[in-house]
Amino acid sequence: MEIRELRTFRTVAMLLSFNKAAGKLNYAQSSVSAQIKSLEDKLGVNLFDRLGRRIRLTEAGARLTRYADKILELEEETRNEIAGTKDVIGTLTVRIPESVGIYRLSPVIGQFAIQYPKVQLNFTTCAHESLPGDLRKGITDLAFLLSESVRSKDLDTEVMGFESLALVAAPGHALAIRERVSTQDLKTETILLSRADCSYRRMFEQILNEANAVPANIHSFQSTQTLKQCVISGAGITILPEIAVIDDLEQGKLVRLNWDEGGLETALHMIWFKARWRPPALEAFMNMIREHFRRDWAAA
Repeated sequence: MEIRELRTFRTVAMLLSFNKAAGKLNYAQSSVSAQIKSLEDKLGVNLFDRLGRRIRLTEAGARLTRYADKILELEEETRNEIAGTKDVIGTLTVRIPESVGIYRLSPVIGQFAIQYPKVQLNFTTCAHESLPGDLRKGITDLAFLLSESVRSKDLDTEVMGFESLALVAAPGHALAIRERVSTQDLKTETILLSRADCSYRRMFEQILNEANAVPANIHSFQSTQTLKQCVISGAGITILPEIAVIDDLEQGKLVRLNWDEGGLETALHMIWFKARWRPPALEAFMNMIREHFRRDWAAA
């Protein structure tokens, strides 16, 4: 395999278009097609399904994207170390809780894109179980996790700050008019919980388990925004970072329940693989994140 072919494959996989990839790489479309065909012949698999004018990655193609990222990153590391170049270029894959991405990081992501236009950012939502392995393999470059703690000897972590958590319901919900809500009161309620915001859900479920107050109905959502709209419509109650519901509380769309557990909070961790070389693009992104959170929480 040639580096040039892998770079072409990665561009086609990102854009899902031979024509757009040709434009981005300044190649003729026939050259892009020839490089992909050469790569498929060498590997003995089809990397794309051709569906008329559309294409999509095959299972083998999806697997190759992960290895292509690692190989191209190693090529970049070699060039930087040997030639001494400090160009901020490359691709970063960042795993982030949805609420943090929307309400904390969107300004810095825009700023980074303007300041470092040659860096491609790929964002995915959190999946706590696979996170350590993906960081070790280089599938994920950097991750953010809402959790009480992160324990792993080969991962470095840095606490960015602390997020307050709020137990909320629609104004018309039966619990909304109570002066106090106990954990036992939650046993009969429908609870809506986020999969996209990671580990504070575990903390909440642990509180329920220890109080022997596991609700009969727990609905899980991949989208925090969809979850919140369902709570607003009266489908149940939820716990979310306060920053994700502050506007809805002020507008009267949601109310904070006066829960006996009091004010819960969780730390926001920035996490990366300790032994991995950090390219200039990753260093620049991490430093911009640090500065952003210093200002953001100082102003809170």
